[in-house]
Amino acid sequence: MKQSLILGTALGLSLGAVGAASAATLDDVKARGTLKCGVNTGLAGFAAPDASGQWHGFDVDLCYAISAAIFGDPTKVEFTPTTGETRFTALSSGEIDVLVRNSTWTFTRDVDLKLDFVGVNYYDGQGFIVSKDLGVTSANELDGATVCIQTGTTTELNLADFFSANGLSYQPVPIQTEAEARQQFLASACDAYTTDASGLAAARATYPSPDDYVILPEIISKEPLGPVVRHGDNDWADIVRWTFYALVEAEELGVTQANIDEMKESENPEVRRLLGTEGNLGAMFGLPAEWSYNAIKANGNYGEIFAANIGEGTPSNLARGLNAQWKDGGLMYSPPFR
Repeated sequence: MKQSLILGTALGLSLGAVGAASAATLDDVKARGTLKCGVNTGLAGFAAPDASGQWHGFDVDLCYAISAAIFGDPTKVEFTPTTGETRFTALSSGEIDVLVRNSTWTFTRDVDLKLDFVGVNYYDGQGFIVSKDLGVTSANELDGATVCIQTGTTTELNLADFFSANGLSYQPVPIQTEAEARQQFLASACDAYTTDASGLAAARATYPSPDDYVILPEIISKEPLGPVVRHGDNDWADIVRWTFYALVEAEELGVTQANIDEMKESENPEVRRLLGTEGNLGAMFGLPAEWSYNAIKANGNYGEIFAANIGEGTPSNLARGLNAQWKDGGLMYSPPFR
């Protein structure tokens, strides 16, 4: 009996400690008054500052949504540019609260680096871009090529695997940022540049003569990209995860930035739970009832954010593909808000 009491007390203290630890990031963010969001150093359509220093992009808009969910104000964000080599260190050290930077969810990063990927906001795959003048139409024709590749990324191993599996040789040209890749590739310091296909499309759009360059047809990997938080902070992971899924669910339910106020009057219980007019979802993780309303109101639902930043008709001109809603043949699917 005494032993049971001791074990019970110890378990209670342990759970209490875990609870205190898991609330740390949200408490810090609220006390600071801003969200610290790690993003790319500059990737058109995904994360890049304009001439006045204002950040824009597909990933950036998720940072704005998280800020809106917490503060009711999407502008309370401090953006920290991170490279492939510095991004996870910045997160692990506490320099940033969340990383939203085209980062691939892998076993090693999840388990060994002690990071939590809370969802996939873009399903991607690695590809290659070359100059038309190279006369290459397939990655299988790149034997002996020099290839620009960002260090500290999954693309390094994927590249090695692809060339090894196909009996090809290559010479890597290491670079650290998209700006450096652009400079080196356009200066013909490498025959090809490899990264996620979405990144290639975004980069190509910034080249002086985009039509002079071609993205080869081969996709050589799976690259599920998504927001990342530290291990052991479950409450914070829940906030980032469900803010993202609120944007996905809003698109499925037809809730847009323009009609969201009208939709608050909906009789659909799914819509009412999502927008906080029914139930107490926000209170369950320490946010106001209108947390998801504010997140969606900031820049629209997932589809609107995609279309505005990287969709067809933008310089990146990316089709929805795997990133379409599940009802439209894609993989975007939110767990139920209930």
